[in-house]
Amino acid sequence: MIPQSFVQELLSRVDIVDVIERYLPLKKSGANYFACCPFHGEKSASFSVSPSKQFYHCFGCGVHGSAIGFLMEYSGLGFVDAVKELAAQTGLQVPDDGRSASPAQDDASARLYEAMAIAARFYREQLKPARQAIDYLKRRGLSGEVAARFGLGFAPDDWQALQKVFPDYQAKTLADAGLVIDNDQGRRYDRFRNRIVFPIHDRRGRIIAFGGRVLDRGEPKYLNSPETPLFEKGRELYGLFLAQKAIRDAGFAVVVEGYMDVVALAQFGIENAVATLGTATTPQHVHTLLRQTDRVVFCFDGDAAGRRAAWRALENALESLRDDATLAFLFLPAEHDPDSFVRAEGADAFRKAAGSATPLARFLIQELADRHPLDSAEGRAAFVHEAAPLVTRIGAPLLRLQVIKAVAETSGLTQAEVEQAFAQLAARQPRRRGPDTTPAQAGASHEAPPPVATERARRAARPSMQRPRLQGRRKPPSTAGTLLRLVLQHPTWAARLPVSLIPDDSPEGLALIAIIDMLSLGEPVPAGGLGALIERFRDTPHGETLARVAAELVDAEFDEAVVETLFDDSLRKLHADSVSNEIAALLQRDREQGLDSAHRHRLSELLLEKRNLASGGKVSNL
Repeated sequence: MIPQSFVQELLSRVDIVDVIERYLPLKKSGANYFACCPFHGEKSASFSVSPSKQFYHCFGCGVHGSAIGFLMEYSGLGFVDAVKELAAQTGLQVPDDGRSASPAQDDASARLYEAMAIAARFYREQLKPARQAIDYLKRRGLSGEVAARFGLGFAPDDWQALQKVFPDYQAKTLADAGLVIDNDQGRRYDRFRNRIVFPIHDRRGRIIAFGGRVLDRGEPKYLNSPETPLFEKGRELYGLFLAQKAIRDAGFAVVVEGYMDVVALAQFGIENAVATLGTATTPQHVHTLLRQTDRVVFCFDGDAAGRRAAWRALENALESLRDDATLAFLFLPAEHDPDSFVRAEGADAFRKAAGSATPLARFLIQELADRHPLDSAEGRAAFVHEAAPLVTRIGAPLLRLQVIKAVAETSGLTQAEVEQAFAQLAARQPRRRGPDTTPAQAGASHEAPPPVATERARRAARPSMQRPRLQGRRKPPSTAGTLLRLVLQHPTWAARLPVSLIPDDSPEGLALIAIIDMLSLGEPVPAGGLGALIERFRDTPHGETLARVAAELVDAEFDEAVVETLFDDSLRKLHADSVSNEIAALLQRDREQGLDSAHRHRLSELLLEKRNLASGGKVSNL
């Protein structure tokens, strides 16, 4: 949608330090700037911003990217919106290359957002004179300040109240936005009537839907907007826009079940709470929250319904789990919900309870153990049988291992016996797939990491923000890997590389070839530093490789005193490798079918060239 030339111009005009400093306090140390990472809880500053490379990298959690990437991750923006926001900050007008959505589609979205904003303003204005609604909120203990912060409103007990602010009450936009309902007789009326109205925002703060709660009694107790082009309830969380800073400050997020719980907790200073929107917790919810924090506490009532909701949340979270993140479950006393608990016991008691919430792995084992009598062989077998499809779905490898050990200890089996049982169960009875389960997940086994295709898909879902995976001692880079690192430090040097010598059997080699091709087509080296070069290859097969290598260079680039020598040495090794590979191929051909005169002549040339390369100086074993 946005021309690449504009993206490069934009990044050449901005300073990533200035961009990030609008959101984080940065402190200079050496050549770079540092702050506590906003994407995971930490006490020491490991978030590094390089003004020379126009690139940021966290040494704690591994996130990295350009100024555009930072806005995408920090503010939850899409690429286009991040570019537009950055352009607005610099006074540039974003052009369009003609491949964007049609003007009609853009206008339709703008009309929907405008309609939601007009409706929200109308509902807020209707709250002030609605004595019954004001009395209800006061009985719930809400102050005017909190009601204003969340934009609470009131939908009058009138079939067509919105007609006062929408003269064209029959407009298609009102139905598309979910504000009105058309019955079978063709009569149109307001969806929300005689209800407290809770605006629902997207990550940018735009109103995309509403939730309505009845006054005292009535059915349904809560009524949400239907799914619209703006709103998909399985992906959105009530209160997240307002809670983002509080979540980062507190170091964790609290997930509750209702709007009123979020508002009531905020009234008592607990502002890091969000709520699902009339649906069970989905994998998308978990993924969104884990982009905000490394600790998520699900808070449910302590009754049977609350435990069922918690179990659904656990099931939907398994594939999203990470070894560097924690999901926990807080069950309140049966007589309380979050609203009543914080009023009766106070905010400190709630925070203390959240801090000691039951970790997901312990909840899983406890719940399964409660379902089966462990004092009998049959009960222990059923326990292991039910645990198998759940444990094998856990996406965090170290946590999965810990849970396997816990299953073994609880069932009286050894770890090896449990692993063997899991493998046999997976082979005989593949797990039944739910609506959100991929075939790869259905056949997953504990004996190996997720299939390569699944892992690639998981990485592709987060192209610019990768969490580091546990690994042993890093292997030294290949010759192509070394040259790629040198080129990222000095991009113009790519023009000195003979593309025919670059091996195309590794991601580093392919990325290097892509940079060389870029220059050979006359495209200039991006002027916005390393960050701009990474953005040039966003959403290409090379984007992840370049971002990963760039992150490694933030604190470990080559010494400028030796880079020229290292570059020349690497070129000689490429040449020597190419000659050796061609010699080996000809010798193999000679053994299999013999060589004709042309091939014998070529072999002689190569052997002479190899001797000359060897006598010309030692080629380092890189």
